[in-house]
Amino acid sequence: MVLGVGLFRTMMTDPCKVLLRPDRLRQVPPRFSWCDQRLFRGGLTSRCGSDALALYLFLLTVADSRGLSFYSDASIGRFLRLDPMALRSAREQLLEADLIAHQKPHYQLLSLPDRSDPRPTSTRLGEAASVGDILRRALGAGGAL
Repeated sequence: MVLGVGLFRTMMTDPCKVLLRPDRLRQVPPRFSWCDQRLFRGGLTSRCGSDALALYLFLLTVADSRGLSFYSDASIGRFLRLDPMALRSAREQLLEADLIAHQKPHYQLLSLPDRSDPRPTSTRLGEAASVGDILRRALGAGGAL
């Protein structure tokens, strides 16, 4: 086996990261989409079901450079094999997780929320919330405690 210069350099700088198929090395294509690792490392998807994650992956794939997608719900439903109720539920989960914005027929992938803000974006029934969080929501965002 003859090693190319790039593969040899990779083996020397990080011997644990050897390409298994150097002939199939991924290249950044002209129409590239990306996923921030904080999405999973930060637990932002922990309250999202598989349909919501599929919708998020779809939106990551088709969104333009500003995170906008113009696919209709009918088209998304066909691609993901989701009925309208399942798509609505998936969208609600992503909205509650503060990962997307939606105004029919547009979707926008949002920058990931800053988790240094201790206030949750929403609280569902059965989830714990501090008295301070409950009062802040009752008084509105500008309410001081």
